[in-house]
Amino acid sequence: MRPLAIETASRCTIPLSTIVPGAGGGGGGGGSSGNNIFKSYNNKCAESLTISAPTSSYNYRHKSKQLNYRVNAASGSSGSGYDDSDNSTRQLAVLLEVEGVLMDVYRFGNREAFNLAFKKMGLDCAHWTEPIYLDLIRKSFGGEEEMLTLYFNKIGWPTSLPTNEKGSFMKRVLREKKNALEDLVMSKSLPLRPGAEDFIDDAHKEGVPIVVLASYSRSGENIARPIIESLGKDRMSKIKIIGNMEVEQSLYGQLVLGKGVSSSLDEQLVSEARKAASTEKQKIAKEVASVLKLSVDIDTTSSESIQKIVTALRAGAEYAEVPVPNCVLVAGSLPGVAAAEQIGMPCVVLRSRLTSRAEFPSANAILDSFGPPDLTISRLRQLRSS
Repeated sequence: MRPLAIETASRCTIPLSTIVPGAGGGGGGGGSSGNNIFKSYNNKCAESLTISAPTSSYNYRHKSKQLNYRVNAASGSSGSGYDDSDNSTRQLAVLLEVEGVLMDVYRFGNREAFNLAFKKMGLDCAHWTEPIYLDLIRKSFGGEEEMLTLYFNKIGWPTSLPTNEKGSFMKRVLREKKNALEDLVMSKSLPLRPGAEDFIDDAHKEGVPIVVLASYSRSGENIARPIIESLGKDRMSKIKIIGNMEVEQSLYGQLVLGKGVSSSLDEQLVSEARKAASTEKQKIAKEVASVLKLSVDIDTTSSESIQKIVTALRAGAEYAEVPVPNCVLVAGSLPGVAAAEQIGMPCVVLRSRLTSRAEFPSANAILDSFGPPDLTISRLRQLRSS
């Protein structure tokens, strides 16, 4: 994804007072929000460009409209800036998590990767059948160190292992397990969830953008990418993939993550955007504080990871050019559900073996599989309009 680049016309000169009400004229009211700043800037710029450059006004208006799409999506707005003729085909965008949604990694990959790690380390007595694995998950809420502790407390720790080295032993197991999981995923021997490919094809036929969120995959983007590649090149060309780079280059990412706003933006807009960034950071902090009040969480989720998920969701909406409330997240994890709730994005849960008994009270729906009668585009449209 190329960095955000917005071109402005050489004759489009806008007084600061048109961007910040009251600025430059001695009046008050300079505390307008970043969203209003961007809307004012784009609306005024589009009008000026249409007048001063009639021979190329379409190109300038088009670029201004694209910036409106990205700003409104990043800020969560669902109103002004969207042309009704275009909006008819942009009523819905679907954001998909990778692990647990595109592929049930926890069922087909994690358990096998642990067994491969045990074998590599010469732990012949250690082997996780599926019933053992699921029982450990339920008792530890998915915490992998806790799973290892429960298991070896029951069968006995390696006799040559000093008591004070149990922590380093578990870290080595988890490191070998991660390497084994990467090898399994990259070998493309693990299956995608049934119906995932048909779901993406149906969305493409109906003009519904599909965004795949690789940036906050639990096992890392280097595992998420090969899973996405299992869809095939043709199908990958129909979707938008949001990794760490895409998040950082999004307008929201530039404002909130402190990476700096693209130098192609108007200097006055840049100045005001930097001021607006502090407000967005405070908003994220409040979102994080609220999320941390959750009493049940499958993952050990830090405030930093919650912020990462929130930023990825906003960036996904921005790249899809659809407002946050018009997007639906298909999640396989509780942190994803919690982050979607914080920003007002509808969310459905696609359960996997890891989450089969978990509760998701804030989800709009809990489904078991792709395809009728569960997860379909038509069902998501109904959810969106209800």
